[in-house]
Amino acid sequence: MATALSVNVNAIAFLRNRRNLPWPSVEGLGRIALDAGAQGLTVHPRPDERHIRFADLPVLRRLIDEFSDAEFNIEGYPTRQFLHLCRQSRADQVTLVPDDPNQSTSDHGWDFRKHKAFLIETVAELKSCGIRVSLFADGDGDEAAMDVVKEVGADRIELYTGPYGGCFDNPQKALFLLEQLGRTAEAARARGLDVNAGHDLTVANLPKLIERIPYLAEVSIGHDLTADALTHGMAEAVRRFRHACGQTN
Repeated sequence: MATALSVNVNAIAFLRNRRNLPWPSVEGLGRIALDAGAQGLTVHPRPDERHIRFADLPVLRRLIDEFSDAEFNIEGYPTRQFLHLCRQSRADQVTLVPDDPNQSTSDHGWDFRKHKAFLIETVAELKSCGIRVSLFADGDGDEAAMDVVKEVGADRIELYTGPYGGCFDNPQKALFLLEQLGRTAEAARARGLDVNAGHDLTVANLPKLIERIPYLAEVSIGHDLTADALTHGMAEAVRRFRHACGQTN
């Protein structure tokens, strides 16, 4: 089965917020992405609402409900406010990240051993609402960490692929990091966990990732897909990334 594509619309919202005007429309471009075959939309609502605003969530939930197979993936650090937003928005999947509120973007996975008790409680709360839970994980080949993820009760990990994506000008290092990501994915899969991936993935580097991890369930892509859309338009950008994911229809 081909890897699913979830379009992260944070960059669109960030551009909209620069002028505090209703364009570019997060809902409108989200609709174009779903019409072009994206399997879902991803948002990361931060406390300062610097890109996605809390008011965007019900709008996007209604949009996604128009597409029978589309999913709403909400990612973020699990404050009480964040967890309330996830429940209120009927998230299909919640991706928990260990971000400080002041970070510009997610840049590391969880220390699963250190935060085990906190994650057990949080994952149980979300799963009691019927929400699939994914945990942001460093793709550093730490196989033992996947034992903790399994104990925590998560359904998936999302591999943090930022270092791999950042090696666009260093193929040798990219191959090394790709192998580490692959070993982490194998360890997760061996423990019954599904594997997602996200951060700095492109049309160029995505096929190699999927070749190494052919069972990759989903990728969440925002920055480069939005940049691609500036050249090709949103619909064509989605089609290009779907092709890179191995989707043929």
